[in-house]
Amino acid sequence: MQHITSPHNSALKQLAKLIRNRRERERSGMAVLEGVHLAESFIRAGRLPETLYVPAHRLMHPEVAALLAQVSADCVRVVADTALAKISSLVEADDIMMQVAIPTVARLPENEDCLVLERVQDPGNVGTILRSAAAAGIHRVVLDADCADVWSPKVLRAGMGAHAVLQVCTDVDLTAWRMQYRAPVYAAALGADALPLYDVDLRAPAAWLFGNEGSGLSAAALALADRHVLIPMAAGVESLNVAMAATVCVFEQQRQRRSMI
Repeated sequence: MQHITSPHNSALKQLAKLIRNRRERERSGMAVLEGVHLAESFIRAGRLPETLYVPAHRLMHPEVAALLAQVSADCVRVVADTALAKISSLVEADDIMMQVAIPTVARLPENEDCLVLERVQDPGNVGTILRSAAAAGIHRVVLDADCADVWSPKVLRAGMGAHAVLQVCTDVDLTAWRMQYRAPVYAAALGADALPLYDVDLRAPAAWLFGNEGSGLSAAALALADRHVLIPMAAGVESLNVAMAATVCVFEQQRQRRSMI
């Protein structure tokens, strides 16, 4: 293990850039996980750290010690107390940070289940959708260029480790993707032509389209869908939050498939 005593250390400065700057994450192909539980989820999935930063006083904490036992000592940096707290994106932070490589996704989904996001800009919503996708057994998520940065600290925290088990395609031209996607595409929409979710046969592989928190899917995105689907709700309720809507849809899909067993 190497030791870092100065908060002005060049490695810590680079870590701070990765936490705060999307362009730096894209340039370097690196992201930062904050907190032992998020780091555990990646290591459990086989995503090992490039570098693991540990506050000195946390070395003997049982959770941290268990984590360190799973990684090479060469990647561990023991940092003087409070130094990491100065660069964390968390309000109250005194925990480990793990620098990981952002995986390269080989291909876009062609006929398997996936979630597709257009202009979903709230990091909490994006992270929650990733978490729901992973929980529902959907392994691929596609985002257009106007979505929140999927590797930002806020999205990572909201995803609660989902990034480690998903294949996430970012900055995707959705029209080009649709030209090569061969399974049905369902758009969550409130139009007059939308069918109630519970009346749609969802047992076959499909893609789900979800749009911006305020304006929903654009006309261009709606045109990519084979069918528009709405979630039946009580009278007087306008709509669900996009993350909640996505969760309802993918778990209804899973419920229908379980009935086939």
